[in-house]
Amino acid sequence: MKGNLLLIAFFAVLGPACSTDAAMDFERMEPERNRQSTATIRYLALGDSYTAGTGIDTLQSFPRQLQRALAQELNRGVSVQVVATAGWRTDNLIDALEEETLEDSYDLVTLLIGVNNQFQNRPFSQYEDEFPRLLNRALDLAGNDPDRVTVLSIPDYSYTPFGQDLGFENISQEIDVYNNFAATIAEQNGIPFVDITDISRNGLEDTSLVAGDHLHLSEKAYQMFLNRIVPSVISKLKD
Repeated sequence: MKGNLLLIAFFAVLGPACSTDAAMDFERMEPERNRQSTATIRYLALGDSYTAGTGIDTLQSFPRQLQRALAQELNRGVSVQVVATAGWRTDNLIDALEEETLEDSYDLVTLLIGVNNQFQNRPFSQYEDEFPRLLNRALDLAGNDPDRVTVLSIPDYSYTPFGQDLGFENISQEIDVYNNFAATIAEQNGIPFVDITDISRNGLEDTSLVAGDHLHLSEKAYQMFLNRIVPSVISKLKD
């Protein structure tokens, strides 16, 4: 897919980047009812604008919504660390993980990355090389337990007003190629893969799924993500 150079970093300039402030990244959510005397769940969210919550209040991003859902469902404290910024490709996330202060192990790690590889017309071979490296890193950070890692599929931005205005062809087909590869690698490693791309593809019919910047996803869309993520995550964390 060919893009105007002025648009190459559009995922980086539309909306706030993820905070690296420790008070935000390690924010702890307590359930409203009395907590059980169990350890806090440590959650690490890795990705790009779709993880950072670009275009909306970041407290309504899917990692923050997931944090609250886990606290309520499991009656436990939940801390979340977000390593995600609008505009990041797989190589940017790899570099960021080298610089980020990380725990030795997390109870849950989510990974959603690749849209900027596709948009910026990077060779697919880059994703074929770097996505498995990121997945292996996520697995390592989850104590080498594949049940504690969840991969999310890449949303389809062509189903937004901004995406339509770009006039690009074959966006959906290319995103499908990325997602099929990610799903295959996740399956080979026994890691759950959650397909949420179809939700984003309702963005033109249901405009409430699109953020105010006409490009990224809304709080409602991320809530729909949770309907698919939470059941499997809850069962693994209860074990």
